[in-house]
Amino acid sequence: MKVAVLGAGVIGVTSAWYLAKAGHEVTVIDRQPGPALETSFANAGEVSFGYCSPWAAPGIPKKALKWLMMEHAPLILKPKPDLAMLSWLTRMLANCTAEAYALNKSRMLRVAEYSRLALAEVKAETGIEYDQRMQGTLQLFRTQEQLDASAKDVKALAEDGVPFEVLDPSGCVRVEPALAHAHNRIAGGLLTPKDETGDCFKFTNALAALAAARGVAFDYGRTIRGIRVENGRASGVETDRGFQAADAVLVAMGSFSPALVAPHGIRLPVYPVKGYSLTIPILDPERAPESTVLDESYKIAITRLGERIRVGGMAEISGFTTDRPEARRRTLEHSVCDLFPGGDLAKADYWSGLRPMTPDGTPVIGPTRVNGLFLNTGHGTLGWTMSCGSARLVADLVSGRSPEIEAADLAVARYA
Repeated sequence: MKVAVLGAGVIGVTSAWYLAKAGHEVTVIDRQPGPALETSFANAGEVSFGYCSPWAAPGIPKKALKWLMMEHAPLILKPKPDLAMLSWLTRMLANCTAEAYALNKSRMLRVAEYSRLALAEVKAETGIEYDQRMQGTLQLFRTQEQLDASAKDVKALAEDGVPFEVLDPSGCVRVEPALAHAHNRIAGGLLTPKDETGDCFKFTNALAALAAARGVAFDYGRTIRGIRVENGRASGVETDRGFQAADAVLVAMGSFSPALVAPHGIRLPVYPVKGYSLTIPILDPERAPESTVLDESYKIAITRLGERIRVGGMAEISGFTTDRPEARRRTLEHSVCDLFPGGDLAKADYWSGLRPMTPDGTPVIGPTRVNGLFLNTGHGTLGWTMSCGSARLVADLVSGRSPEIEAADLAVARYA
């Protein structure tokens, strides 16, 4: 079949890779001049298969009120007269129950574990390089309250067979020696040793080159205006340079996906949640992380990428804004300097991107009410983590094959 993939971020490019491997004629369309130039460009760098938790969780509404008052807040809410924002927030709050959290986390871990296996196969097959490390993720708790609250995550990891280790402060320093100077500010940690790190931008560009060598066409600098549907079936894509015919259309446009499918009666509850990052050259390797450390107090990930430190995090609900306030930069600097003061802040690159979030945390992967129209979006902060598994799954669905994991509850129909 001819398949049009809309979006050249990490989700779109991995989808194109698996669709090409399945024997389809694939064209990737994106408005940017190259791959991974928006949300995939400078994310936190964590590939955290074990650390997959919905933002919607018991106690979050109470915590959110506290966070909104903090100087270095992990959550920033800028209300505006936006029905999509209000609807998304309402649905997100409805998922802040123990029952919903357990269900959503189970779905996310299913996709993440499948993605771990898929990424391993891609690496073995291609030898792809992207500043990767295989030393796990350390979720760092500064208070006993945070450590106690991690019990629900430990339970979910155990139930799904995901390896983990609960650490005391000395154990945290054993895993990340540069934390020795902050030993007295650490209550404990949760290590998921199968997690990885890597530069999503480098990975996506390298995989796009490999996909092109397999015959995938990349049509950059092309604005997508709509999806053409004829007789109840997607027949192609309308762009600023004319019509692109296709037998199937896969929408992987992150936060911009809902507007594209809405004219066809598909209500996709994906909303942009802005994140920020700093990329800092390392001056002192002994005061830099070995892998990824998640600072639970500020919801910030600090990751080693080669000779750089990537500091990423925060969740700002403010619509489609991409500005970079200095206050957000100060929060990133505060977290990294407190734990890993081994970087050259004067030469740091400051970035922001729009994460496509669903109210239940689980991505939307699979068919829609329109024949031949598929979705692979809504991965939130875990697009890099879930990319290969999501892509392999949706390629099977587009090809009419039974996927290797349960997929029915990942489709947009779950919101009906």
